[in-house]
Amino acid sequence: MSKIAQTPDPPYYAVIFTSLHSDDLDGYAATAERMLELAAGQPGYLGVESARRELGITVSYWRDLESIKRWKSHAEHREAKRQGKGRWYRNYCTRIALVERDYGNTRDK
Repeated sequence: MSKIAQTPDPPYYAVIFTSLHSDDLDGYAATAERMLELAAGQPGYLGVESARRELGITVSYWRDLESIKRWKSHAEHREAKRQGKGRWYRNYCTRIALVERDYGNTRDK
């Protein structure tokens, strides 16, 4: 089931990963699931939201830039990124943004 991430009051960071898949997705689903599990166990991880049709967008939320740096350098994550660049993604972009405000409907909290 899809859920909106329950983040703390700002400020915090968002890592926005946008991608277009290639034709070779062998092993992609298992690796993507593993990355979600690993990220959730990292210090400073706050949550994730993801959507995919033709264009995929995954936004992970982090307490600070140091937490993002640690996740970026995690050995399994580095290997998944290498596979993504070489096989699974036709095109991709990662953006890091500081969240200064958030608001919305909180019925699911």
